[in-house]
Amino acid sequence: MRPVRATAVAVSAAVAAGAASVAVGRVASDAALKAPPGRPLPTEPRLTVHGTAAGQVTLTRDLAALRPGTYGLTGDGVHAVTGPVLPHAPHDADTVVRRLERVSHGALTPGTAVRLTPDLHTGDPTTALGLDHTDVEMPGELGALPAWFVPGARRTWVIAVHGLGAGRAHALNVLGFLHRRRFPVLVPAYRGDEGAPRPADGLNHLGTTEWRDVDAAIRYALGRGADRVILLGWSTGAAMALRAATHSGAAARISGLVLDSPALDWRTTLRSLAAARHTPGALLPLAVRAAQGRLADHEAPPTDELALPAGVPTLVLHGPGDTVAPWDLSRRLVARTPGLATLHEVRDAPHGAMWNADPGAYEETLRRFLTPLM
Repeated sequence: MRPVRATAVAVSAAVAAGAASVAVGRVASDAALKAPPGRPLPTEPRLTVHGTAAGQVTLTRDLAALRPGTYGLTGDGVHAVTGPVLPHAPHDADTVVRRLERVSHGALTPGTAVRLTPDLHTGDPTTALGLDHTDVEMPGELGALPAWFVPGARRTWVIAVHGLGAGRAHALNVLGFLHRRRFPVLVPAYRGDEGAPRPADGLNHLGTTEWRDVDAAIRYALGRGADRVILLGWSTGAAMALRAATHSGAAARISGLVLDSPALDWRTTLRSLAAARHTPGALLPLAVRAAQGRLADHEAPPTDELALPAGVPTLVLHGPGDTVAPWDLSRRLVARTPGLATLHEVRDAPHGAMWNADPGAYEETLRRFLTPLM
């Protein structure tokens, strides 16, 4: 009986270890698959407000707090906008002073915990920018999808798709620029967003199924007067745009792609977000395997299969400071399509914040790309 008992103990231990591994993997994968829309990613460090003065905010000294550019500051019940570092403002060795552009709501009091976010605005195109817009609903695979529509005189529409750690408000950063160039702009929500249907499993599929909602937005635009569309996406929204341009039945009507910080390999993105949640490196493969199992039949194809569609001019805006979506993947993507795709490098910018680092240079690059497509 002793060998039988020993075998039973060993099997029980193996089963328990396997179950524990699955549980650990599921928890680690939650950092990406359950990332709530509109909240900063865990890769963004938490900063503390040490004080404010006229047009100034003092923050914990950190590499993030020293970034060039303009960012939102978000915390519990507060949103503000901070501009560049003010190097000559008095401060101690542990703090950084940045220009304080405005406080949208709440109060920045000493001790307030905040994170930097690409979103400069809250609200909708009318309340945030004073642009006339219409709240519309698009028929989607899982049900009605809400969207903002800002009218323009052109017959080419821009469809702007947010990504991880953001919501539709992310598009407000560039909406004024697009409106001044008379583009009609459609800013859709997609499955899992506030006001949109939730997928049956409640998970973010990192673009591998959500691209069908971008396809729904394309068809909505074409059905309401658009001759052609330009897809502008950030992060996983950029991956959705790329998939839609490859797989949509209306792909022939896509005249251009703008991919900002594209998340081209969901496995790499998942590992980065899980690591930011302090998952030990040895457990990261468990997180990827757990995600593969949870996404079941919706697993993305390998990175090498994510190629640019033939004949579609593409602008990629990305930089080596992105720790969520590797910059090298964007470089390789563009290199495979010389002459058709352009890569604009943005240094010292985190994931999804290429505009924030240098809005003027970003918009000039975008203007040059869009002008032939008007």
